[in-house]
Amino acid sequence: MARYTGPVCRLCRRERMKLFLKGAKCDTMKCPIERRPYPPGIHGRGRIRESEYMLQLREKQKARRIYGVLEKQFRNLYAEAARQKGITGENLLRMLEQRLDNVVFRAGFASSRSQSRQWVRHGHVLVNGKRVTIPSFMVRKDDVVEFRAKSKDMIVLRHNLDTIDRLVPMWLEVTDGKATVRDLPLRDQIDIPVREQLIVELYSK
Repeated sequence: MARYTGPVCRLCRRERMKLFLKGAKCDTMKCPIERRPYPPGIHGRGRIRESEYMLQLREKQKARRIYGVLEKQFRNLYAEAARQKGITGENLLRMLEQRLDNVVFRAGFASSRSQSRQWVRHGHVLVNGKRVTIPSFMVRKDDVVEFRAKSKDMIVLRHNLDTIDRLVPMWLEVTDGKATVRDLPLRDQIDIPVREQLIVELYSK
């Protein structure tokens, strides 16, 4: 599975905002963006000339990095969103939210999307009682996401369930360690700071 393996705190600094890629560390003063709120590299503190293309590119990169999706995967998702009925930008964000690794994160089972992705790849997660090891698996309405019986005793999972105080989105219902997809997410239920229209403009060129 192709994935980004470099330092993730550089990604937050590049976007000049917290993308919450490292779980609990992002909520503390140890977060590098608290001490160095400028892009990484030798020219990080230099004056940046903003352009229309740069704004569009930054929004696309921000969305990719939040969900942990590589460029080819993101482009394929955009092509699929463009084929569907409705607003392309909202379709794209909805498909990103429907990814299994994101659902595990949104339900409060994992401290970060990278942790939830690892648990899915290692076979700890069940969808409707069947093991799914593909992080990009798209959940549907009424799907039930839970952990295997043996995996429920993991110390890290128990710790997350006891300590994570993340607001569960309205399109998910979490009870007794199970996350049920009540409905497909709407745009006003997706709280990521991304202007999807700029992404559509970038790919429409």
